[in-house]
Amino acid sequence: MLLIRHALNMNVGRASARQVGLKADLQSRIKLAESIAIRLPEDIEVRLNSLAKRTGRSKTFYARKAIMEYLADMEDLYLAEQVVHRLERGEERTAPLEEVEARLDLAD
Repeated sequence: MLLIRHALNMNVGRASARQVGLKADLQSRIKLAESIAIRLPEDIEVRLNSLAKRTGRSKTFYARKAIMEYLADMEDLYLAEQVVHRLERGEERTAPLEEVEARLDLAD
């Protein structure tokens, strides 16, 4: 990615129209990841540093993995809470397994 970014930033003074078009096409296709900075409690920072050193992975690897897993869990929780609220308001209903199987012609 760094090499591509460097190539995109090269001087195109003598570049052909085709090369300029290629540069524009590459720039439109490359999506650079956004970065964030977070402050961690000292004990968490120590644990993260230790884990990264012991495994040879970066702190970013573990932070990204933790955030992605946490977001997936929070999305599941949020969606489940929405279903519960719709059930409580009577906007949605549950069905026994036997009814679902019969409706889908899956009953024995």
